[in-house]
Amino acid sequence: MTQPTDSPKKLRMTSLTVPQAAQILSKAFNRRIDEEQIQQVVDDGQLLRTDGTFSLIDYVAFLARPEMEVDDE
Repeated sequence: MTQPTDSPKKLRMTSLTVPQAAQILSKAFNRRIDEEQIQQVVDDGQLLRTDGTFSLIDYVAFLARPEMEVDDE
């Protein structure tokens, strides 16, 4: 039984680790999303902070950028 002082760590979409993001996105899309896939995008977008986290908002914005640039042409 959980004690009142044993609160589970809350997930914040503005501060996720690569493994947390892979787990969340896998559940959201009902398919396996590898940590390596997430890490590649995080590296390409230089999204990783010094504490080892990144914002899912920045992640999605980075993924949407190429499509937005094509639409602007």
